[in-house]
Amino acid sequence: MSFSRHHLLGMKGLTREEIEVILTTAESLKEISFRDIKKVPTLRGRTVVNFFYEASTRTRTSFEIAAKRLSADTVSLSASTSSLVKGETLIDTAKNLEAMNPDVLVIRHPMGGAPHLLSRFIRASVINAGDGLHEHPTQALLDMMTMREKKGTLQGLQVLIVGDLTHSRVARSNIIGLKTMGARVMAAGPPTMLPPHLEAYGVEVGYRLEEFIPRADVIMMLRLQLERQQQMLFPSLREYSRFFGLQPGNLKKAKKDVIIMHPGPLNRGVEIHPEVADGPYSVILDQVTNGVAVRMALLYLLLGGEKK
Repeated sequence: MSFSRHHLLGMKGLTREEIEVILTTAESLKEISFRDIKKVPTLRGRTVVNFFYEASTRTRTSFEIAAKRLSADTVSLSASTSSLVKGETLIDTAKNLEAMNPDVLVIRHPMGGAPHLLSRFIRASVINAGDGLHEHPTQALLDMMTMREKKGTLQGLQVLIVGDLTHSRVARSNIIGLKTMGARVMAAGPPTMLPPHLEAYGVEVGYRLEEFIPRADVIMMLRLQLERQQQMLFPSLREYSRFFGLQPGNLKKAKKDVIIMHPGPLNRGVEIHPEVADGPYSVILDQVTNGVAVRMALLYLLLGGEKK
């Protein structure tokens, strides 16, 4: 198996074989994070620029750690400390960064399509770290790595995604990736938070959490993205938690080997009860650990690991 892409702009368009290469590479690199000396010289002399227009803890930090564990040099920028505040355009900023000859530009941007635009103007590899309401491919890849690690396969897996799918780029990338890998995807949430025509993408849609929990191998809870909502889409947080929050009582009907996931950050007591988030079914921290491994794999593959 080989990987010949120059950018990672989204899950859309990735083949099953390419996803397999990324996940298998991530699995082989994961052990580096558990060594006494967590560093290999694989990307020595390479430069990775992390350019984040939006706040981030897990994604930004794991990209930095991933690059450093492969011995790459890293530079981190934010919109508030760049020339964007002086009126410079995104393309001009990228061209100026390109003039410094980085090897990879990791970008998170509030506008969908921003990484795709940059990929047309710069030679460096572009990695989409989340663009607006569009996609978050590295999150989907680490989610799929965690599912495969815990369940052995993605083929035939029944995955339930719950909550604010309309505003979730994580959900979009996961639906695309999981369907490509042969999983069955179900979606539950208030009607105001489920995008129209989900069924056309092969997703089974429902409005009662209890309908799906007994069938799910994986339950992925989504954060309520109140900052992206133009208006309140449900009566109150208490009502949302009552009908769509994952509670200890809900799990009594779940499979004994179900796993609970969440992309973070958690709204404890809203979409997920603290006892569930910290309980035996939760693999939320495993997702964070695997995030470093997946991003190491992508840097390695995009910078020529497999192509060599």
